[in-house]
Amino acid sequence: MRNKMVYTFAMVVVFFSTVLNVGCTNSSTQKAPQSDEVITQAAFPADVEDKTLVTFIELGSVRCIPCQQMMPIMDSIETKYGDQVEVVFHDVWTPEGKPFGEQYGIRAIPTQVFLDENGEEFFRHVGFFAQDELEAVLKSKGVK
Repeated sequence: MRNKMVYTFAMVVVFFSTVLNVGCTNSSTQKAPQSDEVITQAAFPADVEDKTLVTFIELGSVRCIPCQQMMPIMDSIETKYGDQVEVVFHDVWTPEGKPFGEQYGIRAIPTQVFLDENGEEFFRHVGFFAQDELEAVLKSKGVK
């Protein structure tokens, strides 16, 4: 419920902020970097259930054009795989979202981070991520 409210708010902000054509990056794919950083439980919503196979974290901004293009894909993933995939969005250009950008060491937005059922990062992508390619990543972890 909380994610849907955040998403709805984000979509309203996106609608009113489209006049701010802020450039972002083109896409590139990379494997998860090796890091000694520990992913804290704060990255997960409180209502994540045990059956969640993948947590899909979108780090971006509602003022970023490629990030705006990811919004319908995030909604589609949540609708299609909501019982297996937890979709989380952090606007890293806000004071509330900035710590998550730092936590995940992002260099460009949008960045998608995928965590397995144990909270371990197993894949990362930078830039717009086409839905069919994103779904292939989910299916690699058993999402059906």
